[in-house]
Formats: sequence, structure tokens, C-alpha cells
Amino acid sequence: MKLQFKLEETDTLTKARLGKISYHGQEYATPMFMPVGTNATVKTLAPEELKEVGSGIILANTYHLWLRPGEDIVAQAGGLHQFMNYDGPILTDSGGFQVFSLAKPKDITEEGVYFKNHLNGDKLFLTPEKSIAIQNKLDSDIAMSFDECPPATADYEYLKQSVERTVRWAARGKKVHQNPNQMLFGIVQGGPHQDLREYSAKETVKLDFDGYSIGGVANDHESKEDMYKAFQYSTDYLPTDKLRYAMGIGDPIDIIEGVIRGIDLFDCVTPTRLARHGHAHTWHGNINVRNSKYKDVFEPIEKGCQCYACRHYTLAYIRHLIVANETFGARLLSIHNIYFLHQLMLKIRENIKNHTLLEFRDQFKQDFYGAKK
Repeated sequence: MKLQFKLEETDTLTKARLGKISYHGQEYATPMFMPVGTNATVKTLAPEELKEVGSGIILANTYHLWLRPGEDIVAQAGGLHQFMNYDGPILTDSGGFQVFSLAKPKDITEEGVYFKNHLNGDKLFLTPEKSIAIQNKLDSDIAMSFDECPPATADYEYLKQSVERTVRWAARGKKVHQNPNQMLFGIVQGGPHQDLREYSAKETVKLDFDGYSIGGVANDHESKEDMYKAFQYSTDYLPTDKLRYAMGIGDPIDIIEGVIRGIDLFDCVTPTRLARHGHAHTWHGNINVRNSKYKDVFEPIEKGCQCYACRHYTLAYIRHLIVANETFGARLLSIHNIYFLHQLMLKIRENIKNHTLLEFRDQFKQDFYGAKK
């Protein structure tokens, strides 16, 4: 049975939305942050720990699972849910972002993309049809169309051609999609250009996908202003009764600004990546746990936090683990960081209900970023 989405309320002061996802008897509230499990695992964490911190949908990566163990092995296991023992919803990306980071411009053709396997250097070829076929076998609950991921530095003409190709690829992928229990999302591209975003959104909506994603907004060279323009220009033309997903967004303020502009779903590797480098989210900004000032702080990462790490361990101990390169330190920080983002989403939803989201944003920026706001 397909995952179901119901829009419950739209804020009167912003475009923020409250909704519910229904899935095998469980309900999950939106807006939602989705942890990333690239290789069919959220790094260092067990499925039970993900549930404890409040996770709903989690991600797996089509490109990486295609290379190893292979989609046929996952299918033989009974699909991703059985393979990784996660009974909540799973979203798979199309592999496009990874493929385009490995491909050269000359290797991007209308048929698909040639690129080198990052593991052994073998030459590979991925098409919209192949991406969908892999995801069908992975048996995720939400599959993504294969799109072209142009760099933020691309000029207008290149972006225009890229958007048109992405629409053609979306149609090709939808035509071969064969998993009746799997939602399929289209992807809106177009950089910071309003006319390209409008064209991309309208043409993709004509194909009647189960939901829609906003791509090209998580590029290191892109300004915050351009990112927020892309949010706005895309959601302006998307249907209200279907999920909207901003791909690769994990900075707390970007999540808040995305919600204000009508986005429901966000994902990023940030919380676990920061954890592996010894960084923790707190309501007063990120901290570097490696800092020597924490060596004798026998208090939790953040007072009042109810995550497993803060209930049971001190900053001094977690710092010791991180400095000693003990995996348990990264586990504890990962639990804390993902819990923090789920608590952020809870606060966002509460402020949407109270029509105070703009005030919450301003206070959050002051508390979290301080002078950097």
C-alpha cells in the first residue's frame, strides 16, 4: 500500500503547511526532517535508535546500493525494509547527484550519463529508466526521478537546456515505473531563475507525480538568497495536496526558511557528518566537542535535552571518546544531532499552529547564530 499524505493546515501568515503521512497504521507529522542512510544504514545508528529519537522517513542512496551489494541482492532479501530491518518509510534518491559529481560534461548525453565507478574506476552508464528500475527493486516507499544536477555556477542557457532535459527524463522514468506500492516524485530544477523554476514546475506537474522535489538547492557555491528564491519560485507552482521535498537541506535556518516557503520534507547527511567530526547542535549554536574547555564539563551536551546521550553521558566523557577516536562518541553525537533536528521540527510545527513561525525564526537566528545572523 502506498504511503498517503494529507494536508491539514496552511499558515495564514506564511506558506508553511501542517500535514500527516499515513503508513501501515502509523502516522507521521510534517514538516519532517529525514536522516540519510546512504548504504542502507544511518551511520553508526540502529533502527531502534532512529525510532527512539523520533525519525519517520529515512533515506537510502540508489547509486551506492546499485554498486554494492546490488539491487538484486536487496530484492532477494525482500527489499530495503527487510534488508535493513526498518519498518518505517524509506525514500531512495535517484543517484543523479552522485553520478553528476563523477561525470564530465562531455559524458552527459540525452540517453543518459557515462561516469566512472568511484570504487574501482569501471565505466558505468545510468539512464532514467535504469534509475527507476533499480529503485523498483530496492522497494522503497518513495522513489525519485533521475534528473540532471547542474552546478550552481552554470549559466542561464545551460540551466535552461538542463531543465528541459530533466523534464524529458522525468517522463521517461515515469513511463517505466512498475512498483505499485512506491510513490514516484518529480524534481524541479532551474537554479535561482524564476522563469526556469516556473517552467520546470509546471511541466513536471503535468506529468502528475505523487509528490515533488526541489533540486539544485544544496550546492556549496549557492548563496542563501538564491536557495530561498529557488524554494519560493518552485513551491509557487506545485499542487497543494502533494508532498514537497527540498533535497539535501540540513542547516537549521535553511529548514525553517524552507518551511516558511511551503516545503514539507528535508534531508541531509549533516547531523551524522558533524557528529563524526566532533560537532554537536545546541539551541545556542553548534559546538566543537573536541575543544579543551569541555574536558572537565561533567554536564550533558545541552541541559534539558532528553536524548539518550544527554540523559546518560557528560560532555567530558563524549569529548574523551571523540579525541580517542572511539566510535561510541560519534554514535552519541549522532543520536543527539538527529534528536535536535527532530525537536526543531516539533517546534516548527507548534509555531505553525500558533501562527508564530516568523517570530520563532527571528528568535532562533538570534539564539543559534548570534552575531552571524
